[in-house]
Amino acid sequence: MTDADQVPDQVPDQVRDQIRNDAVEAALGKLDLDTKARLLAGQDMWSLPAVPAIGLESLVFSDGPIGVRGVRWTADDPSIALPSPTALAAAWDPELARRAGRLLAQEARRKGVHVLLAPTVNLHRSPLGGRHFECYSEDPYLTGAVGSGYVNGVQDGGVGTTVKHFVGNDAETDRFTVDSVIAPRPLRELYLAPFEAIVANAHPWGIMTAYNQVNGTTMTEHQHLVNEVLRAEWGFDGCNVSDWMAARSTAGDILGGMDVAMPGPTTVYGPALAEAVRAGGVPGSAVDEAVRNVLRLAARVGVLEGAPAAVESAPAPIDGQALARELAARGFVLVRNEGALPLDGAAARTVALSGAAARDARVLGGGSATVFPERIVSPLDGLTAALPEGALTYSVGADPSDELTPAGQGFELHAVCRDASGTVLGEGALPSGQVQWIGDDLPAGATYETMASIEVRGTFVPRESGEHAFGTRGLGAFALAVGGERLWSGVQEMGNEADPFEAFFGAPSERARVTLAEGEPVEVSLTFQVPDMSALPLRAIMFSLLHLGPRRDADELIAEAVAAAREADTAVVVVATTERVESEGFDRQDLTLPGRQDDLVRAVAAVNPNTVVVVNAGSPVELPWREEVAAVLLTWFPGQEGGAALADVLLGDAEPGGRLPTTWPARFADAPVTEVVPTEGRLEYREGLFIGYRAYERHAVTPAYPFGHGLGYTDWTYDSLEVTADTVRVRLTNTGARPGREVVQVYLAPVAPASDGARSTTVERPASWLAAFAGVAAGPGESVETEIPLPARAFEIWDEQARGWRRIGGTYEVRASHSHGDTRLTATLDLA
Repeated sequence: MTDADQVPDQVPDQVRDQIRNDAVEAALGKLDLDTKARLLAGQDMWSLPAVPAIGLESLVFSDGPIGVRGVRWTADDPSIALPSPTALAAAWDPELARRAGRLLAQEARRKGVHVLLAPTVNLHRSPLGGRHFECYSEDPYLTGAVGSGYVNGVQDGGVGTTVKHFVGNDAETDRFTVDSVIAPRPLRELYLAPFEAIVANAHPWGIMTAYNQVNGTTMTEHQHLVNEVLRAEWGFDGCNVSDWMAARSTAGDILGGMDVAMPGPTTVYGPALAEAVRAGGVPGSAVDEAVRNVLRLAARVGVLEGAPAAVESAPAPIDGQALARELAARGFVLVRNEGALPLDGAAARTVALSGAAARDARVLGGGSATVFPERIVSPLDGLTAALPEGALTYSVGADPSDELTPAGQGFELHAVCRDASGTVLGEGALPSGQVQWIGDDLPAGATYETMASIEVRGTFVPRESGEHAFGTRGLGAFALAVGGERLWSGVQEMGNEADPFEAFFGAPSERARVTLAEGEPVEVSLTFQVPDMSALPLRAIMFSLLHLGPRRDADELIAEAVAAAREADTAVVVVATTERVESEGFDRQDLTLPGRQDDLVRAVAAVNPNTVVVVNAGSPVELPWREEVAAVLLTWFPGQEGGAALADVLLGDAEPGGRLPTTWPARFADAPVTEVVPTEGRLEYREGLFIGYRAYERHAVTPAYPFGHGLGYTDWTYDSLEVTADTVRVRLTNTGARPGREVVQVYLAPVAPASDGARSTTVERPASWLAAFAGVAAGPGESVETEIPLPARAFEIWDEQARGWRRIGGTYEVRASHSHGDTRLTATLDLA
């Protein structure tokens, strides 16, 4: 980002905006048609071309919901890994989200990134959604509030955001082609609502349009939703970028309001767009408007000469590790506690920790949100550091996965790129056994034209003696060697994977088994033959060296954990999902924990009444043993400092601050909305307005844990409630012995027939819905009062006949609640 042509800070914002807009118009006027068309097409995987003639630098994008990866898939430039977006939403704190955004802006600036491809504000429509860890909530109001905080924070740091995926991308199955069929009212009140709120409250500089169709029209070509709703109705003046490889039609996309087609260099824009204008199929004004939006984005982030950046002085530096640790604890949700937590006093004398997920922590979800942190603190690491020597024992107990996974713990790997003669072209460190190079994301010196092979090589120090399995994932020809001995060579063909990304990766395949000794280093090598990719629109290399440690008898592992738990004051069991359960590219099949983890929990709980279960999943899982254990703590995917935050919470140094952002069913069979698989290409949202807690209430289904539920380490009384049509005022008292934070949730429930004055009608609405919320903090015995604005939209519905918002009068019960299932005070409001 440049600081050239800075405008003094004391100049009013409207003047700065005018200077910026004048610079945009001046730059636009200097461009010919071919340059305009080229500017709307990615020049590579992550950037737009520079145009030196108008003082325009290259705009750089990066994935960034939980960390800023940058433009290369490498561990050479580590990234801070924050907790998952679901964890951020669980904190119910837009200002905390804003702080997270400011940290990510700091990271982006450090990596030379101008625009983050985030946040993801699609809804948790069905618990089977495979990518829900990257979204915030089932509720549109909470999603919009947290998303607004995130966007404000990132843009406070002078870095752009692209709020995604606009719209109806609420599942992964057939996501490139599915037609999400959504009636106008739920489309407006649920799925568009977070985007509308963020446009109004955070003024995002970008939006990303989704792969899918909505009601028969591909989103990158959706003139109504993009041009008429997003821009004309809501006033969005930012840049609309396609999801990667979503752009399909030159004329359809530009007329549909899509400004930028990513990635490049081969896209539907560029020369194809210029030719469409010359042929009369596309008006030049449409191209000018798209270029204007790109230049405005460039001006805002400070890469257009003569235009003052929106933020010329970065916010104060932020300690990334400290904030990641705080965010994790604030997002942890304690859903059950029968006096087991916190582990202060005698309860913390000895702790028996079990679960493979405690040692090999999954701290982030799979897919495009992946980043590579400098360090990862596992639960085992965190508790080992926090407890006195000799107080902690660890046993594997149960492993959530019996599949080979990319080589990780114990491996030190790098990639060596060679030409056909064997000459080394370039080398780069690898964060794991997974190679994922897309576009120009290659080690320095290597090119697709010159590379003939890529060798993943390094050393492996086994943690256990026994038979170790090695394998491959990816399409093409491989040769695998361990300890200098070639163990397998062959070709892996295309499988039956439905998602193109999943197909390109290929299925995990075991290739050889080797007996190795604990602590004794061994050389490993996997060589991949690079195919000819000259005819492909997007060149990429994706393959993995896989590993699986010695498999011991599952019953023996559980027995070891039980023996340790029997002798300890407290047993802590960590259970988790895996990347084969929750990840981008596919939806879940059920809500069960993989492997023998449920058996482990039951066995440990049977011998230790102080059993605490830590559940590391990005979205709901079944907890059939939840009434048999003393405490259940949900940690989502908690980021790189998750283990340290876990120790803070378990030992009482921090309060688990989270509340559920999505309902947890007792059983998958109880979930009212489950469909994620299209029928003949159409996924019909037949449930209308009734998703999440709205659906549970409609169908009279009691979940395991309701929306908004979460226990802290203190107790609260709700003392008084005062209500007007605009405001809710609540007074609370912390009646416990510790300081704490409470999230006051305000729900509206209509109690009389709806009327708008002009006509009296019965309007179908949920039995109740979240209207507002606020966090309060107080010390032991202290009282606190909070005034919470009631948004006017909370009383409105989308009138499908009038095609507009309509205020619904009548009598409402206003509920001040600890959760959707725990109302503390009510008041009646008569709305004219």
